Amino acid sequence: MEKKLFYKKIDHTTELKSIAESDAQEIFRLINTNRPYLRQWLPWIDYTQSVADELAYIRTVMGQYQENQSVACAIWYKGNITGTISYHPVDWPNRKVEIGYWLGEQFQGNGLMTKACGAFIDYAFNDLKLNKVEIRCATGNARSRAIPQRLGFTHEGISRQAEWLYDHYVDLHLYGLLASEWRKNR
Repeated sequence: MEKKLFYKKIDHTTELKSIAESDAQEIFRLINTNRPYLRQWLPWIDYTQSVADELAYIRTVMGQYQENQSVACAIWYKGNITGTISYHPVDWPNRKVEIGYWLGEQFQGNGLMTKACGAFIDYAFNDLKLNKVEIRCATGNARSRAIPQRLGFTHEGISRQAEWLYDHYVDLHLYGLLASEWRKNR
C-alpha cells in the first residue's frame, strides 16, 4: 500500500509537496537557470544535465519515501516551484536525520527556506519522533549557514575537507538540534 504523499501548507503563499514525476521539467528548468549559482555549493549540479536526470532522481526519492527512509519536497511559493528540501536517508537506529536544501537565487530573501526547514523540523520531531536533526553547510556559504543559526541549532564543529566540489574539497559546518531544544524554544 502506497504512503500518502507529504503535504504541508506553511502560510497563504508557501507550501511543501512531495516531489512528483510531473515536477521534473519545472525543477530541471529551475536548476538549469540557476546552474552557475547552485554549482558554487552543490556537488550534484553537473550530474543533472537533462529532465531525464531529474526524473531519475525523483523516482529514487519517491521510492525512499515509500520505504520510510526519506522525504523530498518541492518548495512552492505563489504557485511556483522555488527549490527543494529533503531528508537524507533517516538514521532510524539513532533517531536522527540530516536536512538538505537549495533555493533558486531569485527566490532568496523571502524567508522561504527558514519556513521550509521549520516545517521539516516539526515533522521530524512531532511525526517521526526523531531525536536529532542535523544540517551541514559549506563554510563559505553564509546564506545557507544563516538558516540553522536562525532556527536555534547548535554549531557542533567543522568537518574538514568533507565534500568534493568538482575540483576541490570544502569544509562543512555541522549544526545539530535536539527535539528537547526545539520544544523548549517553541
